[in-house]
Formats: sequence, structure tokens, C-alpha cells
Amino acid sequence: MIKKLPSSVYNWITITGVTISTISFFMIVFLFVVSFFLDKGGSYLGLVIYIILPSFLILGLILIPIGMYKKSKADKRSGIPKEFRFPKIDLNDIKHRNAFFIFISVTAVFLLVSAVGSYEAFNYTESTEFCGTLCHSVMSPEYTAYQGSAHARVRCVDCHVGSGAGWYVRSKLSGLYQVYAVISNTYPRPIETPISNLRPARETCEECHWPEKFYSRKLVSQKHYLADEINSEWDISMSMKIGPTYSALGLNEGIHWHINPNVKIEYITTDKKNQVIPWVKYTNLKTGEVHIYNDSNDKLEPGAFDSLKINVMDCIDCHNRPSHSYLPPAFFIDNALTAGKIPKELPEIKKLSMEILENEFGTTDSAMIFIRETINKFYADNYPEINKTNYNRIEKAVTGLQNEFKKNIFPEMKVRWSAYPNNIGHVEFDGCFRCHSDSHTSDKGRNISRDCNLCHSIIAQGPPENLIKSVYDEGLEFKHPVDIDEMWKETNCTACHTGLAP
Repeated sequence: MIKKLPSSVYNWITITGVTISTISFFMIVFLFVVSFFLDKGGSYLGLVIYIILPSFLILGLILIPIGMYKKSKADKRSGIPKEFRFPKIDLNDIKHRNAFFIFISVTAVFLLVSAVGSYEAFNYTESTEFCGTLCHSVMSPEYTAYQGSAHARVRCVDCHVGSGAGWYVRSKLSGLYQVYAVISNTYPRPIETPISNLRPARETCEECHWPEKFYSRKLVSQKHYLADEINSEWDISMSMKIGPTYSALGLNEGIHWHINPNVKIEYITTDKKNQVIPWVKYTNLKTGEVHIYNDSNDKLEPGAFDSLKINVMDCIDCHNRPSHSYLPPAFFIDNALTAGKIPKELPEIKKLSMEILENEFGTTDSAMIFIRETINKFYADNYPEINKTNYNRIEKAVTGLQNEFKKNIFPEMKVRWSAYPNNIGHVEFDGCFRCHSDSHTSDKGRNISRDCNLCHSIIAQGPPENLIKSVYDEGLEFKHPVDIDEMWKETNCTACHTGLAP
């Protein structure tokens, strides 16, 4: 046999490398055609095309020179004479010319495919599909909540990574550990919020939501239902003072005053979730005015400042669940009743739903079974007539509660509303009241007020048949649906509302 290639090529390692790289290359081409032209596959096909198969292709290419090197070393040890000569290319020789053009053509194709593959691999690892669906059980809570959020059309990396090579490399290095944690089953349940190493909001959120933009006031209307036999409805409408009364005032008024470029708010927190804030500092950057507020109920010891970090307030300190919010049962059941997903005509359905959701389940399947059995038994025992004549409503309530459960509670990952405090508002978590407590006071006698009218004005409240409405621009005093006298003024909402209270 006449050998047309160097003798070092003829060894099993090199042949294996050639075989692996050739098969990988053609499989990449074939699967790319299938996914591109036939629109078949999914997140796993992308993983195979752009990450797994290219890894095998590169492995095969590495094996080729390794085999040639080992074969040359073996030939040298065996005493096979070999004259050293530099390669010579003579394009007038047809053999050299054919080999040269084959090499150039294959190299060009390989470089083109490598470039396209690298670009597609980059895009794939940056895609929402990759982030949300590749690790189904691990990221299912985050991906489910994301799909129902206001940011459902924003890619995960636009918020979690942002622009720039530095944070891209940092995210990929972090991703390596995450892959290891998934493979070794050592990831935390629930997944922890990366508060300590989160990229500043001014480098991510403010790419779209810039502070200088004026945000007008917003009307928020909600329907709530009491845990009584008739699921009594209680409506409330509020004017949220996101911005000032008049746009000319800019960020001098309203909730977004906190991000006024002329104001700097700093704080110290003593817990990992930033729920306890005993120290706040206000600085007016234009005038140099400074006020320091200490919580009279939770004062820091003088030596504590040396070990605690001073944080600068930004968007995420309030909007900490912009895309992955898990609603408390009291909220998502009210929403389901309002939307008709759970029939409000069913007696005691709000109360029964709350009692069911008090339980912590090991799996989603066990929760689905428990919901169905409990609702069916309750109406069969307590309302046999409804069970007989309007069972379709009972079935609708079962399906509605199951669907709402699957959007907000994920037993396998230990994800529920209580795992991730939401700092917007102050009903189920302290949120605003972490600072606006009346107990944060300065040495000059100033305090951070908890006056309701600072952030919102109630313009209507009460049962729909007896709705109390305010006169223009004059907010109503809050009226609790259940008579608790003045208690709502003296304690935080969270003293009673834990996600399960109506």
C-alpha cells in the first residue's frame, strides 16, 4: 500500500481522533439543519449542538496531534531512521496542489463552522430558554414566576449579567459551580437570592428605567375577600404617589424621591435578606445636609459599625422581586376569585383555600391530591346540595386552586412566599416599614415617618354595595375590613398578615 500521508498519522489514537471529530462535525451540521429549517428540538438540542458535540469535535482534533507525537516518539525509540526535513510545498506537483487546496478548503470550512458555532453557543447560553428550562427541577420556580412577570420579554442575562466582558466572565465562572452543584445535587433549596454580589441596579435596571424619567401617579384597584361564609368582598382603590403631583417637580416628591440623583440614602442591615435596617443616613448632595437615623427599638452597638457594611440604596432595595415574585395565598386566592378562576359563589371557599395552603407539602403531586380530596370532602360533608347540583363549581374550584398553587408554591425546591420577602408594600412583609417605622429618629428630633399618605392616598374602600369614595385629592383614612379598633395604627401589618391571613 502506498502511503500518501506521513507515517505518524497511522496509529490508533490519531485514527480515533479523526473518527470522533468527523462524526461530531457531521452530526453538528445535521442537527443544525434540523433545528434551523425544520424548527425541531428544544433546549436540550441546543445544548447538544452548541456545547456537547463541539466539545467532542475539539477532543477529536486534540487526539490527532497527540497520536502523531506518540507515534513519532515510538518510531524514534525503535530505531526507524527518519531524515529531518522542513515541509516543502510545490504547487506544480499535482499531489501537493491537491493536498494544499484540500487543506485550505477544509480549514476555511472549519473556521467558518467554528465561528458560527461559537456565536450560536454564546447566544444559546445567553438565552432565556437555556437559563430557565435546561435544569427543569432547579429553575422551575424562577422560570414560572418570570413568565408571569412584567419582564417576561426581557432576557434573564439583561438583568442578572448586564453588559460588559467583566460581568460576563464572572457569570460564567459562577455558572461552572452551579453546574457542579446540580450534578452533585448540592444546590440549596430554595435557591438563595444573590444579594451580596448582585450587580448594582444603575448598571442593569437603569438601562431601561432611568431615574431622571418622570413617573406619574398610578391608580391601583384591588378586590379582597374575607374568610367568611359568603366570601364577603372588600374593595380598595389607591392613588400610588410614585412621582409628584406635577411633572415639573421631577423627583422632589413621591416614592421615587429615594432615587433622586441629588439625594444619597445609605443604610446598614443586620441580616442576610436586608429585612432589618437599624441605621439610615440621608445626604443632600447639593447642599451637603446630612441626617443619621437610628432605630430606637434596635440600636446598633458602637463597635458594630466596624463589622457591618454600609449600603447605598438603589432600585433593588425596594423592587427586590421584579421578575420572580411568589404571591402569598391571601393575594393569589383573591386574584383567582376576582378572575373567576375559583367561583366566589361557593360558600367558604376563601377560608377553605387558606386552611389547605397552611400545609407544607413534600411534592407538587401530593399537594394536587390533597387539594382535590379536601375540597370534595368539605362540600360533600357540609354542603351536600351544592355537591349534588353544582359539582361543576366545585371542580372549577379544585382546578383553579391547583393552578394557582403551581404558579406560586414549589414543594420540591421549598419555594413559597415566605422564602423570598417582597419589599414592595408592607402587608405581608415589612417592606417600607423597615425604615418608615416612626422609630427611626435622628439626634435633631427628626424621624422617618410611617404616615400612609406619604406613599398613597385611599380614594375608595369598602364593600361594593357600600363603597366609600373620597373627595378629589383628599385621601380617606384607612378602614380595616374587620374591626380591630386603632390596632392597625400601632403595629405593623405583618403582626397578623403572614400570607395566610385574609
